[in-house]
Amino acid sequence: MEEKRLEMYGGVYGGLIPIGILLVGLIWLSATGMGGTTPFWAAGWAALALGILFAKNKTHYCEAIIRGISDKNGMIIVCAALFAGVFGVLMVAGGLVEGLLWFGLETGAQGVAFTLIAFVAAMTFSMGTGDSTGTILALAPVLYPAGFFLGADPTMLALAILSGAVFGDNLAPISDTTIVSASTQGATMKDVVKTRFPLSITAAILTFIILGIFGGGGKVQELPNMGASLSPSGLFMLLSLVVVLVSSLRGRHIIESLIWGNLTAMLIGLLTKHITLHQIFHIPASRDKTTGIIQDGITGVTGVIVFVLLVLAVTQILIESGIMDRLLNWTLKVVAKTVRSAELSIIFTTILVSIPISANTPAELLVGPTFVKKVGEKFNLSPARRANLMDCAVCTIFYTMPWHIAVVVWYSTISSAAGEWGIIAPSIAAAFINPYSWALLAVLLFSAITGWNRKFATAAELEEITKERFVKEKQQAEYMTLERVE
Repeated sequence: MEEKRLEMYGGVYGGLIPIGILLVGLIWLSATGMGGTTPFWAAGWAALALGILFAKNKTHYCEAIIRGISDKNGMIIVCAALFAGVFGVLMVAGGLVEGLLWFGLETGAQGVAFTLIAFVAAMTFSMGTGDSTGTILALAPVLYPAGFFLGADPTMLALAILSGAVFGDNLAPISDTTIVSASTQGATMKDVVKTRFPLSITAAILTFIILGIFGGGGKVQELPNMGASLSPSGLFMLLSLVVVLVSSLRGRHIIESLIWGNLTAMLIGLLTKHITLHQIFHIPASRDKTTGIIQDGITGVTGVIVFVLLVLAVTQILIESGIMDRLLNWTLKVVAKTVRSAELSIIFTTILVSIPISANTPAELLVGPTFVKKVGEKFNLSPARRANLMDCAVCTIFYTMPWHIAVVVWYSTISSAAGEWGIIAPSIAAAFINPYSWALLAVLLFSAITGWNRKFATAAELEEITKERFVKEKQQAEYMTLERVE
């Protein structure tokens, strides 16, 4: 097996050089406030370009990059991101924001009630878009000032919006973290959503209780003109979310489910007259203008797609250099001696990787196909269980750190809305008490320690794992044979 490895100067630990360069770049960019998938491109490029200097066989190194980028699971992530990006833009253009706000204001909710409505609205919107930052950008400018004037506690109201946004990132079938967690573990979206739901909804219920206790106490004031065109028709866009959820839960491929969701959202938007055919696609007056919603949706996820490809390439180098085998062997001998300790090691390793990086999807890409999958397979954990442990972990501490991109967007959006309406805004330090993140961590640890919701691989899944290993070993052997002949 040793001859099949990618040999690096510095021995097996030379494989850490590309990933080390990547992590330093990600942390540096995050610390300077430049974190984000597009700025992260430079770190990925530097990792691959400088890493080749330490490879003994440059051709083998380049082939490893290609194998990583062309990985089947990676291509699923890319395709899903394309349709998820368009779906999110359609949901916004279709008036879902205005529909949710109309519902909240028409019920006459005040104080605690409005805080809870803001949480449910953010949960619903993030489930429809799969985007936590998009949910914050869309809802916070309207929900925060509205809730402030209706007597909600400012800090808990802001946290309700953040918590609801995290819920969708954690559970939505079209969320990038859900797609990546499922794809890297070889799990079906049906199994992932079905088995993750008890974890996510339990955390949501705990959050609901906390917000119900502390979400009121503000002073009800005269509600100014919120500047939004309120309309209940926007709520019909939720039907397209139902289509995606039902299709995924019935075992349809995530790409097919997203396509049906896209088409349904377009149809509903056209029927309710929130969207026109011209908005969906048209020939612009000049080349620098957008052709419509389809282009905007794909453009919005281009940064994620390119960065996913770069991380897949770096991860493949890490795998083929043999360093992951060393780490896994040490973990299995010293830490993960039981299924409980194995699950806890997955949780804490994922959290530790997510802390210094300002985006949580890269953290999943770094640990998912390497550490999480190998440790989970050792103890016959089902692919869905492995995906759930990892995805829930990156939605806990990550969303409490003030340097993470979603928290920065949350604070800046809340502050801007507060400044526009002449009201107070909470400190960014309030993110440290994000109730959903802490509730989810508590639920996750309870699950790992007690075994609640734990699922082991079925006979068919074990057979698929064995087959996958055989195919990869065969491909690697064929490559090495060809290399010796050349």
